[in-house]
Parts: sequence; C-alpha cells; structure tokens
Amino acid sequence: MLSNFDKIIKKNRYEVKMNVKVILIIWAAVSFIGVILTAYDKKAASLHRSRIRESTLMLFGLIGGALPMYIVMRKIRHKTLHKKFMIGLPLFMILQIAAIIFIY
Repeated sequence: MLSNFDKIIKKNRYEVKMNVKVILIIWAAVSFIGVILTAYDKKAASLHRSRIRESTLMLFGLIGGALPMYIVMRKIRHKTLHKKFMIGLPLFMILQIAAIIFIY
C-alpha cells in the first residue's frame, strides 16, 4: 500500500511528464511556424512580394524557434548577411538552453 507521500510523489511525476509533453508540443508548433515564415519570407523576397517583418521572425526565434529557424536560414541562404539574425538566433538558443537548465 502506498503512503500519502508516495502518492504525492507519483502524482507529481505524472504532472511533470504531462508538462514536458505540452512544452514539447508548443515548441514543435512554434518551430514549425517559424520555419514556414522563414521559407515564405525567402520566397516572397525572390518574387518581390510583401515580406514577413524581421521583428516577427525574431519573435518566433525568441519564443522557441531559434534552432530550426537558424538551420533553415543557413540552408536556404536567407538573412545570412544580417548580423541581427546570425548573432541573435544563436543567442536565443543559449538563453533557451539556460532556461531549460534553470527550470529542470
């Protein structure tokens, strides 16, 4: 039979697992949207159409999409001459890793 303490520990482990799943789902969604916005902006630039604001791209990098956006930007050669992105996105990655370490 489980003591009250054991029940609390078991419940907290379940809640942590659920929170991690939710965070991963949100991160995946933000990353996906960030990558789509980056690719769209590249296509719009080549077609001389209206573009995605740099502040919007940076916002998606800040809230979780920095790594995939950085990889896509390097791969499709988009915004690679902009120091704002080539320095800012890696800084966001460092901040996000630090936040993960701090939280867990």
